[in-house]
Amino acid sequence: QLQEQQEEIENMMNAVFKGIFVHRYRDVVPEIRATCVEELGTWMKSYTASFLTDGYLKYIGWTLHDKHREVRLQCVKALQGLYCNRDTAAHMELFTSRFKTRMVSMVLDKEPDVAVEVVKLLTLMLENMEEVLTEEDCQSVYPLVYVSSRALASAAGLFLYRRLLDPQREAGREPSHDGDNRTFFRLLLAFFIESELHEHAAYLVDSLWDCAGPRLRDWETISASLLEESPTEGLADRQEKALVEILAASVVQAAEGQPPVGRSLAKKV
Repeated sequence: QLQEQQEEIENMMNAVFKGIFVHRYRDVVPEIRATCVEELGTWMKSYTASFLTDGYLKYIGWTLHDKHREVRLQCVKALQGLYCNRDTAAHMELFTSRFKTRMVSMVLDKEPDVAVEVVKLLTLMLENMEEVLTEEDCQSVYPLVYVSSRALASAAGLFLYRRLLDPQREAGREPSHDGDNRTFFRLLLAFFIESELHEHAAYLVDSLWDCAGPRLRDWETISASLLEESPTEGLADRQEKALVEILAASVVQAAEGQPPVGRSLAKKV
C-alpha cells in the first residue's frame, strides 16, 4: 500500500511539474518565472531523491540566462542552497561542468546584487567541491576586491581569503613555522604585488576587513616583518613598500571605520 501510494504521489508530482512548471518557468511575467525557480530550489533541498537530478537541474541552468534581474537572483540563491552542503554538491558534478562557465561570467552581472550572490555561490563551490574552480575561474573573481561597490568587494575579499590567503589552508600543504599571521601577510603581499594595482592598498584592506580584520590589525607582526634585517627573513624593498601601504591603510580603516574614498556602502532599501 505504501509503495502504491508513493507511486501515486510521485505521478501527481510529475503531472504538476509537466502540466504547470514546464510552461510557467518561461512565463512572460518575470515574477512568475522567479517564483518557479525559487520553488524548484526548495523542492531539490527538501526532496533530494526525486528532484536533485540533471533532468530538473537543467531548468535552473537555462534560467541563469534570464533577462530579468529577479529571476537570475533566485536562480543563484537556489544554487547556493544546493552547493552549501557537501552531500548535495556531490550530486552537482554534471550540472557544474555544463554551467560553470556561465556562473563564473555572472560575477560581472550588470546588477550588483546578482553579482554579489554569484561570488558567494562561487565561495560555496570552492569550499564544498574539491578542485572544481580552476585558477582561470578564480582570476575572474580576484579583481573584484578593487571595485567601488563595497558589498561586491567584501564578497570577493572572502573568496580571495578562502582561496589564497587563509594560513590554515596554506598550512595544510606545508608546516608553518612562522605563525599564522606572518604567513597571512606573506600571502597577501604576494597577491598585492602580483596583481599590480599598488595604489589601491586601501581598497584591498577594506575588502578583506570583514573576514580578516583581526589579522590586518596585528600591528606587531607587521612591525616585526618590517624591522627584520636578515637576508632570509627580511623583505625586499618592493615588499616593504607594499607592506607599509597595507599597514597605513589598516590603521586608517581601524581608526575611521569607513570604506576608502570612492567606495560606496550599499544604499539601505
